[in-house]
Amino acid sequence: MARDRDLEDVVRADLGFRAGLSEKTMFGGLAWLLDGKLLCGARKEGMLVRLGKGNDAWALETAGIAQMIMGDRVMEGWVRASPEACTDAVLRRRLISEAVAFVDTLPPK
Repeated sequence: MARDRDLEDVVRADLGFRAGLSEKTMFGGLAWLLDGKLLCGARKEGMLVRLGKGNDAWALETAGIAQMIMGDRVMEGWVRASPEACTDAVLRRRLISEAVAFVDTLPPK
C-alpha cells in the first residue's frame, strides 16, 4: 500500500480550509479528520470516504465505487472510490462534500 501524493494534493485542495480539519498518516495513506473524526483517506488504491449508514446507496450505484470491507467485515456507511472514480472531479467533490456533511452531524469527541 503506497501513498498517492497527487491524489492527496487533489483531496486537500477539494477540502480547502476548514476549522478542525487535520491530516494523519494511516491505512497506508493519508487520512483527513474533522474535529478528530475520520472523514476520508487517500492512497494508491483510491479514496476511502465516510458517508454514514444509510447515506451511501447513491455512491454504491456509481461505477468505480464499492462498499468498504476490512477482512471479512463490511463497513456500512464507508465506501472506496477507485483511482479512476477519483479522477472525476464532480464525483470526488460530491463524495467529500457528503462526507463533511455526515461527519458534521456526529457528536463531539
